[in-house]
Amino acid sequence: MDLVARLRASLPAMLADVEALVTCESPSSDHAAVATSAEVVAQIGQRRLGVAPERIVLDGWTHLRWRLGLGPRVLLLGHHDTVWPVGSLVTHPFTIDGGLLRGPGCLDMKAGVILAVHAAAAAGTAVTLLVTGDEELGSPSSRALIEAEARDSTAALVLEASADGGALKTERKGVSLYRVRATGRAAHAGLAPERGVNATVELAHHVLAVSGLADPVRGTTVTPTRLWAGTTTNTVPAMGELAVDVRVRDAAEQRRVDDAMRSLRSLEPGALLEVTGGPNRPPMPASASAALFARAAALAVELGLPPLAGVAVGGGSDGNFTAGVGTPTLDGLGAVGGGAHAADEHVVVAELPRRAALIAALVIDLMSGPERSAPRRSAATNRITASRGDRP
Repeated sequence: MDLVARLRASLPAMLADVEALVTCESPSSDHAAVATSAEVVAQIGQRRLGVAPERIVLDGWTHLRWRLGLGPRVLLLGHHDTVWPVGSLVTHPFTIDGGLLRGPGCLDMKAGVILAVHAAAAAGTAVTLLVTGDEELGSPSSRALIEAEARDSTAALVLEASADGGALKTERKGVSLYRVRATGRAAHAGLAPERGVNATVELAHHVLAVSGLADPVRGTTVTPTRLWAGTTTNTVPAMGELAVDVRVRDAAEQRRVDDAMRSLRSLEPGALLEVTGGPNRPPMPASASAALFARAAALAVELGLPPLAGVAVGGGSDGNFTAGVGTPTLDGLGAVGGGAHAADEHVVVAELPRRAALIAALVIDLMSGPERSAPRRSAATNRITASRGDRP
């Protein structure tokens, strides 16, 4: 039986595992919920891989790590936390209907975690499987862990959901996050507004200044997002804060925007301005994924899968960290579907075994040696076809 057929036969088990994980809610900010979800992942992984994971608790978040086999390993990277609050299953229950699987966090990225487990089991070779619990918050506790594992790995395969149509994510923008806090002085808005220092007006200057840092030609977006100020409608605001989201394609742009953000100064007399935050994720350039994508595309053909496409995306992931330490990285290998973080979040059921087969074949191929050459068949294909009696 070939690899695709073998994983297709295990689809009922995959779906049962996805259901178990989706129905265990795990919002990133809820340490207890994340810990409970980690136990579900651990049980699934132990059942499929035959070994228990290491449980790594950092700053309250629970992460899991399996190190399978000896010597250099391929890193399979995922996360089990979601953006959905506890109680979301009431309005967005787990369902499978019309070939689509639905439920909070199913695409981003609980189905991807299950794909990683089943692919690692099918590959049967040296793999590190790391499943973190704080990715949706920017990986505050797990970043160093991810980077350390990446440095010790031959490649990083990130199980974030695919782009539209199943495309892999071959380039990601870097992410910077800032908070601009204005401190003024309260006063009665009707009786003596001139005695106050208006934090809202101070921030208004900077909303426009920050927006002007964007560079569409270079793909740099600088977006003022959440804004708040003041306490009551008849009081000059004494405090306010502006959140800023920055996405860049290269490190030079990330530095340029960072320098500009840190050079902001108060403009209203008597106001104080504080800028905190900074680069959160480095860019993942196309060069980090080029060789891996070529291998994956060749394997897709050998496995009889549809041709692969690769796209650049603006969103960040933990793949930014693995690429940032110099490890070849390919992202978007997770579930195929749509609606991440939205009410219509869904996974295409028929793509699950195909995706798992591709991941497993890529792991096998990577462990067989360095660059693929076009004329030769890969070690992954040789191992796949050997079970059918085909001649390599």
